[in-house]
Amino acid sequence: MPRVIGIDIPGNKRLIISLTYIYGVGSKRSEEILEKLRLDGNMRAHKLSDEEIARLNSLLQSEYVVEGDLRREVQGNIKRLITINCYRGQRHRLGLPVRGQKTQKNARTRKGRAKTVAGRKK
Repeated sequence: MPRVIGIDIPGNKRLIISLTYIYGVGSKRSEEILEKLRLDGNMRAHKLSDEEIARLNSLLQSEYVVEGDLRREVQGNIKRLITINCYRGQRHRLGLPVRGQKTQKNARTRKGRAKTVAGRKK
């Protein structure tokens, strides 16, 4: 298992798929990274040389916001929404869907126990 920016990526999978195990790297960004480094996406990740892993690490750290930095940024954005008390912040605080989904059915099972949304008359 090669270790890229502190994350063990699966060595038996194709490189283009293995890179998506890094938080903040999807399939499109994975293609972009491999194109910049001129690596074959169909190559297995365990066949990467130490020099190629070092190039991959340096590219990810210099040009992209991934892993810990991205997680901190997202959490900071959520905290900001909560502190300014906007609608989205209120929904985050209550653990309810933020982006306009219905709450009668699936939102109740999304995060564990049922949460009362509103008193419903029968």
